[in-house]
Amino acid sequence: MAAITIPDKQTVALVRELGGPVEFVDDYPVKKPGLDEVLAKVLYTGVCQSDLHTRAGTASGPDGKPITAIKLPHIGGHEGVGRIVALGSGLPERDPSIYLGALVGIRFSSRICRRCSYCLDGQEQYCQGVGDFKPTNHLHHEDGAFQEYVCLDAGYLTLLPQDVDPIAAAPTLCAGLTAYKAIKNAEIKVGDFLAVVGAGGGLGGYAVQYGLACGARVIGIDTGEQKKELVTSWGAQFLDFRTTTDLVAEVKKMTNGGADAVVVAAGHSAAFAQAASMLKIGGVMSCIGIPSGGGKIETPVSEIVIKGLKIKGNLVGNLKECLEAVEMVRTGLVKPKIYIRPFRDLPAVYEELEKGDIAGRVVLKIGEDPGPNIR
Repeated sequence: MAAITIPDKQTVALVRELGGPVEFVDDYPVKKPGLDEVLAKVLYTGVCQSDLHTRAGTASGPDGKPITAIKLPHIGGHEGVGRIVALGSGLPERDPSIYLGALVGIRFSSRICRRCSYCLDGQEQYCQGVGDFKPTNHLHHEDGAFQEYVCLDAGYLTLLPQDVDPIAAAPTLCAGLTAYKAIKNAEIKVGDFLAVVGAGGGLGGYAVQYGLACGARVIGIDTGEQKKELVTSWGAQFLDFRTTTDLVAEVKKMTNGGADAVVVAAGHSAAFAQAASMLKIGGVMSCIGIPSGGGKIETPVSEIVIKGLKIKGNLVGNLKECLEAVEMVRTGLVKPKIYIRPFRDLPAVYEELEKGDIAGRVVLKIGEDPGPNIR
């Protein structure tokens, strides 16, 4: 067993105002875990499009308007994996399943009430709180994984399998989970046709692979040779939206009348405009990308009614679904395309995400892994 020294100060990626630059601060205080908290040393974290939009002040709420009720200064990151290095007072006696050296996730959801109707129904990502308690997340309310150490709620802790690759697990905690939930909501059956719009991005790539793992025949829609090579390497067909004259007609041709489901993973309004028109009668459109400004679905109401289409939204997933998504990565059924970058590359990664230049998912290395045998 190796002893670990926890410093008083740490390096964080800080945003002081919405729309402001990312600033690396090397003397930010390390919090001490409270009564029902753990302190985790962050090892790796994915970089989500939502982090980019939140920093920029362009993240859309349900009304399509920018979300401005964000903790400032802001430390983003909600696809983190870390190891527990300290426990709150009395926690080992109250819950021996939580221990030093355990591998944990730093996810979107941070603290939930566990008592509202959504929590009781297994939809805790929609927690509304009870009484004076309000739920929090690592995107808007609490400091996330873009720092070396983070305090987490022990009562809603994401304990990961100790043999999972932390690099592959990190983006699975949000992008993977969201895509997995979208595939579940799309009601996919073996042999169904699934079209994934934005298939070459970090979110869409997961949707392609979870769809294939469920037995679907997948058509990935994106643009460029790099993304084509990536999508076809997983065993899916590919359509380039820039070189295809009529995407809807082509999808209908390839699926003998329309796809059983469409997952829209791109964060641009244009991706949503005609996606529902690619569906067969009774098909499901599953939406996971969130465009700035809210975006619009331009499918005529008459088409939705006459064809009996279903349109579903997906806000990440619950803890059980998260662990299911991670398990498919741990066992190799799903293999996300990942680029490992140093922590201080975050501003450059944001620029690349803005341009849509990343085929796959970026994971930042935050710190060295002390291993599971610590005291």
